[in-house]
Amino acid sequence: MTLRFAVALVAAVACWSIAHHTSDQRTWMTDTGLYEHYGDATAHGELPYRDFQLEYPPGALPVLILPSLGHEGNRLAYDRWFDREMLVCWCLVLLGVALIARSPLPLAVIAATPVLLGPVMFSRFDSWPTALAVLALAAFVRTWLPAAAVLLGAAIAAKLWPFVLLPLFVARLGRRRGAAFAAGALGVAAAVFVPFLVLAPGGVWHSFHQQLFRPLQIESLGGAVLIAAHHLIGLPVHVVSSYGSQNVAGALAHVMQTLVTVALIVSLLLIWIFGRDLIKSSAGCVAALLAFGKVFSPQFMVWLVPFAALVPGLAASALLVASLLLTQTWFPRYYWDYANSLYRRQVAEVFARDVVVVALFAFTAWRSRTASVRLPGLRSPVR
Repeated sequence: MTLRFAVALVAAVACWSIAHHTSDQRTWMTDTGLYEHYGDATAHGELPYRDFQLEYPPGALPVLILPSLGHEGNRLAYDRWFDREMLVCWCLVLLGVALIARSPLPLAVIAATPVLLGPVMFSRFDSWPTALAVLALAAFVRTWLPAAAVLLGAAIAAKLWPFVLLPLFVARLGRRRGAAFAAGALGVAAAVFVPFLVLAPGGVWHSFHQQLFRPLQIESLGGAVLIAAHHLIGLPVHVVSSYGSQNVAGALAHVMQTLVTVALIVSLLLIWIFGRDLIKSSAGCVAALLAFGKVFSPQFMVWLVPFAALVPGLAASALLVASLLLTQTWFPRYYWDYANSLYRRQVAEVFARDVVVVALFAFTAWRSRTASVRLPGLRSPVR
């Protein structure tokens, strides 16, 4: 494991550098300007949520603030240090996968991801909650349960979505141990949230509203279906900008949003109830969030990479690589061609990416019904 991890680590750093040098920085779409605003404000003594609006959970603050320290007002320095910070987080993702993987294939996929997905990895903080979530999975698989609870709670506090893993973990521990694990994970998340809830409840609610009540994004499966129908049968589509993204508006968009939300809830419940293999079930839950979520920003692909890469066999990895490449075909270089003009090529690329992610969800969810190896200390098999 040590040699494989060392080789993969060198390859990951090399791919990170290659992705920098092979992408056109003039086309990058970054969030680091917003992150710098948060970091600089906090460094100057302002309290997040109370003194300025923050759209992310408080567990994101460490990685947003750290690049500002000593570099307040220096955007170039912030970008440089944030990039290095995300590289460290991606190396932690690689470590989590190495602690679980039995073959070199998952490590190869993780190492190659910066090249496969492109520059969106450098300017979004999604590698941070992903690292915490996959390390929680690794700790759980190795029955380091207190560490798993702490890491999962921290991941939930960083970006909410890792909550979908909690029912999977709890189900494998039995009633008493599962309740203790859930209490530990949620207690860690609460310890991060509660101080801000006490000091600035309105600001924290605003961040929840920004994350949970967004409209149907044009990159989501529901949005892509409506836009494809616009080209195929002339369905009227109205795109508006709100909540920091471009979204489909109108009555049909509301109907589609309801349909995909129901599909998401049903998909998660089915995996939570019937999934027997922890690795495949985890990949299926994260894939469901992307496949049937009303928001599917390109950086969300980062969440999926380690979990899908860990699914045994070539099929899941092939679908994952295809979805990463299909994302880079249109983002960031041609995003505005899609958002502003709904060009057919970009519509086809976005729709194809979404269909591949749905296929990945279906594959992992179906295979999760069959468990593999039983690990000591756990109620049911995880691999």
